Amino acid sequence: MPLVIDQQDLDRLPITIDPESVSGTPVFIGTRAPVEALISNLEADLTLDEFLGNFPTVTRAQALEVLVYIKTD
Repeated sequence: MPLVIDQQDLDRLPITIDPESVSGTPVFIGTRAPVEALISNLEADLTLDEFLGNFPTVTRAQALEVLVYIKTD
């Protein structure tokens, strides 16, 4: 299921959506790493450290902020 983020939340999260970059897929700010990749990696039983190893441009703080958002949403 795709991640749906309203504009108010998007403005405070380390996520950007640009139709010119990665076809408008939500990515972590300053990267081309899709936010959905974090969710998919964790669903596939990879650890957060493994995800960060696969996507070294994403910071731990960015990933944790998104995970907190998803958990409380």
